[in-house]
Amino acid sequence: MGEAVRVLEVALGDRAYPIVIGAGLLSVGARLVPYLKRKKAVVVTNTTVAPLYLDLLTDALAAEGVSCESVVLPDGESHKDWQTLNLIYDALLGSHAERSTTLIALGGGVIGDMTGFAAATYQRGAPFIQIPTTLLSQVDSSVGGKTAINHPLGKNMIGAFYQPRLVIADIGTLATLPDRELKAGLAEVIKYGLIRDPAFFEWIERHLDALLARDPEALAHAVEVSCRNKAEVVAADETEQGERATLNLGHTFGHAIETGMGYGVWLHGEAVAAGTVMALALSKRLGWLSDVEIDRAVRLFARAGLPTKGPVLGAQRYLELMRHDKKVADGQLRLILLKGIGRAVIHSGATDGEVCAAIEACCE
Repeated sequence: MGEAVRVLEVALGDRAYPIVIGAGLLSVGARLVPYLKRKKAVVVTNTTVAPLYLDLLTDALAAEGVSCESVVLPDGESHKDWQTLNLIYDALLGSHAERSTTLIALGGGVIGDMTGFAAATYQRGAPFIQIPTTLLSQVDSSVGGKTAINHPLGKNMIGAFYQPRLVIADIGTLATLPDRELKAGLAEVIKYGLIRDPAFFEWIERHLDALLARDPEALAHAVEVSCRNKAEVVAADETEQGERATLNLGHTFGHAIETGMGYGVWLHGEAVAAGTVMALALSKRLGWLSDVEIDRAVRLFARAGLPTKGPVLGAQRYLELMRHDKKVADGQLRLILLKGIGRAVIHSGATDGEVCAAIEACCE
């Protein structure tokens, strides 16, 4: 089994669920069986992950007497749309899936988001399990019940809050992750340090080389601490009425980059890194962050191989795209900014001029 198995809980009362972190978990079907309503499941994955891990998972489930169908979707953010979502519904209907049939998301954030949305809406709600196979999905998108697809005008604009019954983060799957995807995941790891965990930020500074080298113990620790931070925030504010919005540091700017460049051109984590630098530049402009603090953050993103400058779309185009963000309230942009490393705030008082100046200072 490799390293010790770590278990956290997302405390949501009767919808609470565990996050299980460890190596070799995909081949242990017995870990999933207690979370299935009945011994029938549909695994949703993509063309990249299926050849690597689909048989391992379905064989493990079959050994426990679970009947498994699978649907293999095209890979990539550009396919996170209605058309691809319909392929999941087609498979569910084609296999006579019932409301008690469990959907299992095997893949990265796109697969997790789409499978969760399909589960939330199929027969008004079927159970689902998250098995994230990328660093970004293990530390962020698989936890907390945000499910969605993209719209041409905005990322994740069509979706639902719908919690999984179980999250299994098999660290072993990170061994096959492309370097670019690993680095993109580190953007979300760094985010937790910046918004609420300065001790973790310091740990990342010290252990970044081990993370980039895929040291299993370092990766397991990063996933565990990231998930613990997210689980605490989600338990306190499940539907993002307040504190949960702080998890979106850099995301309003970052989503503008993803939408403006075309989904999939920039990876989500890459856009979040550049977007976070813009948020830090605005925080400094408002007198909240020192040069030393910004330098620490920018240096860490750069060491992680992440972009620290955004693409040149024009500040007005950024603003136009950002106005489609889900955090806009009463027509006002609500941005997540920092008043120090580990101290995120929700701020809606920045002027267009201040936002544009921060963007322009942080574009190539």
